[in-house]
Amino acid sequence: MDVLTTAMVAPLLDYMPAVRKGVVWDLPRRRLAYGEHRALADRLRPEGYGQALIMSRKWKAALAPFLAGIPVRTGLVGEMRFGVVNDLRWGEKTLPRMIDQCAVLALPKGAPRPAEWPMPQLVVPAAELTAWRARLGLAAERPVAALAPGAVGPSKRWPAASYGEVARRLAAEGFAVWVVGGPGEAPLAAEIAAIGGDRVRDLTGTDLRNAILALAAADVVVSNDSGLLHVAAAIGTPSIGIFGPTSPWHWKPLNPIAAVIETTTAVPCRPCHKPTCAMGYHACMRDIPAGTVLEAALRAARPAAA
Repeated sequence: MDVLTTAMVAPLLDYMPAVRKGVVWDLPRRRLAYGEHRALADRLRPEGYGQALIMSRKWKAALAPFLAGIPVRTGLVGEMRFGVVNDLRWGEKTLPRMIDQCAVLALPKGAPRPAEWPMPQLVVPAAELTAWRARLGLAAERPVAALAPGAVGPSKRWPAASYGEVARRLAAEGFAVWVVGGPGEAPLAAEIAAIGGDRVRDLTGTDLRNAILALAAADVVVSNDSGLLHVAAAIGTPSIGIFGPTSPWHWKPLNPIAAVIETTTAVPCRPCHKPTCAMGYHACMRDIPAGTVLEAALRAARPAAA
């Protein structure tokens, strides 16, 4: 299997055993850019692909496979894609879990769903991990807790002050604390470090590979409902997922994770699955105590003691 991906996400494919290679191409998001789709089609055509699985329901997501002449273009119904998608799949809205939506595309029409699915797997070579730690001067840091405070949409973000309190208390327990994420999370990392103290390191940046290796090296990960939570779970690092506006039944990682943390406050509007809080009070995330997350992280990082 080859995966068409953006430059930002491409490093992830190096750790996915099922992927042969990535086809890296950054297409504009807010305009058609027909010429760029045509150029991508020219790039895909010599590969001789027999099928394209098109995960997005957007019309233009199917344009390059159509122009490349890939004979079977499998995709979900949406945006009048008849023709550009010639193997249409229906009914994904009645299958709200992520794994069931993928199954609609991945399985032949009419095929029964297996009772158990193979879990996503990311394999990070030990030698690469050792070299990375040495290069960043992190080789002596043990144990390590990685915090991933970012998420798409502010409503899915647990407050930075709460992350800072967890960081401070983990540091008091002897942990080195690494904050991971993209460049947009640098202000959050600074706020967390200001509360957490000298044992908190800012490892945010533009290179996703840096975050992948940090999550692999950590003894425990604390994360919002975000892509990095799925990365940590697929690596196999004990992971704590903090969920507010989104439902963990729908969106938690397919791999087992150490704990799902949700508020015990009655919040009638959750799960709303909205990127911003329409009510303005954000109680579904704000009311999750730092102590609850800390206890879960310590249990996950020290299972023998627990």
